[in-house]
Amino acid sequence: MNTAASRPARARLERRLAVARHAAELLERRQRIMADEVERLELQVDRSRAEWERLARVAALWLRRATALDGRERVREAAPLGEASATVTWSSAMGAQRPDEITCELPPRRAVGGGSALAFAVAAHRDALEAAVRHAVIDHARARLAAELHATQVRRRAIERRWVPRLEEDLRRMREQLEQQDLEETLRLRWAADLGAEERSTA
Repeated sequence: MNTAASRPARARLERRLAVARHAAELLERRQRIMADEVERLELQVDRSRAEWERLARVAALWLRRATALDGRERVREAAPLGEASATVTWSSAMGAQRPDEITCELPPRRAVGGGSALAFAVAAHRDALEAAVRHAVIDHARARLAAELHATQVRRRAIERRWVPRLEEDLRRMREQLEQQDLEETLRLRWAADLGAEERSTA
């Protein structure tokens, strides 16, 4: 390896090492931010699950009451004809998406007879469905973010444990080679200078 080719190669290697270290720092910062966000979403998941389960119990209670008071046929008639749909608006932070707004579109209520227990049962089931949608979206966001956090941890470890050490070792070897070349060049120059001095003294 000649000196002219080695010095630019060393500079390129030093730049690559600096980039790798900077990438590891950025991934560490991203990992901390994402870990905090996953923790926040886990709390939201727990709260949304508790709310959904509470509303589902209320809906089940009113369904039993409506069935006892109005009969199964009247309850079946109160079931909506259409399907519910959900719309989620996502926002992005540090490359990870999180739900920004959750909208649940419920089919229109059917006008059926029956007592107040049936009306309460219909309203309670609609509330429980909206809570279930909110919980599902938040839980999905938590799972996605946890997966992205894991991928970030894997990338960071790969850089810190493989890429940086390999570049450091390559740089160490290149520096040794350059030092050896510098030493050889110094010895050649000294030898040439000594040889020139001897020739002048003998002449």
